[in-house]
Amino acid sequence: MRDTDASWRTRAIGLLDADANRSADTHLHAFPLPAEWGIDLYLKDESVHPTGSLKHRLARSLILYGLVGGMIDADTTLVEASSGSTAVSEAYFARMLGLRFITVVPRSTSREKLDLIEFHGGVCHFVDEPLQVYAEAERIAAESRGHYLDQFGYAERATDWRGNNNIAESIFRQLALERHPIPTWIVVGAGTGGTSATIGRYVRYQCHETQVAVVDPEGSAFYPSWHSGDASHVTGASSRIEGIGRPRVEASFLPQVIDEMIAVPDAASLAAMHLLHERTLHLAGGSTGTNLWGAFELISRMRAAGQAGSVVTLICDSGTRYMRTYYDDDWIRENGLDLAPHRARMVRFLDGGTWE
Repeated sequence: MRDTDASWRTRAIGLLDADANRSADTHLHAFPLPAEWGIDLYLKDESVHPTGSLKHRLARSLILYGLVGGMIDADTTLVEASSGSTAVSEAYFARMLGLRFITVVPRSTSREKLDLIEFHGGVCHFVDEPLQVYAEAERIAAESRGHYLDQFGYAERATDWRGNNNIAESIFRQLALERHPIPTWIVVGAGTGGTSATIGRYVRYQCHETQVAVVDPEGSAFYPSWHSGDASHVTGASSRIEGIGRPRVEASFLPQVIDEMIAVPDAASLAAMHLLHERTLHLAGGSTGTNLWGAFELISRMRAAGQAGSVVTLICDSGTRYMRTYYDDDWIRENGLDLAPHRARMVRFLDGGTWE
């Protein structure tokens, strides 16, 4: 490698490290539950990253992986297949390093996310069918002599699951002074599968008794695959809950390191998202609602077993990205979603009732 290439790479890694030093640790909020339950629910707020989502961590890891692996240099075009948030974060880092960035996205991606990708200097390339994103990203990378970041293939290996200030290490550090510092459950969604793989391996490496649950929305391949044991399961459908759920089982999803999966109806995800805002004023996206619904189900099991402890889940991104969709009553109605029964179920539960 030329000295100029090595110098550029050193500067690039320094810029990424400086960004992480400013922003890697995010807030851990307590969700109000009845005190007599003896159960604490926490939400790790990944929406406060500079690019507004959990995917900020992943994008940094993927680009570092490409840098140290010799796949990215000063002239490389970065290419991704994304439902939006990962591409927002990758565009941010690409501009930081002076690199061109192109992302392949489904045409259904929210306008707010597309605007953010373009704000950070990224170029959006659209496809009509969700399964087209992979081949199209590979084609563009090959034709541009670029590097396909491939979040779905590399997420679980690009992130250091042993620590290095990953999200799991951060959660346990922030819980250290709480009354239940080792959570009974950590609840996450599966988009790439990288977050559940990182957390699942970390808790085993640290010999914690924490269990990891993955929540999955309608139309996603992960839950039916986990339930049947068929890793080749394909739905071909696009999830309405952006950021989680996939039409096929991704390579970074490691079912052997998780303990439970919960299927969540889309209307329940959105009802939980709205309830979170009502009860805490946190404005979050649909995947956060999916997480919260799963957390409530697991808390109900703990209550039924007379078990005290803590549960942790994530605020994945800000609800400002979904004002024209998930927070728009007309959009909800046009998509045939009735949130009322799911909201009523959560309210009864939080008021001291059972999880029906």
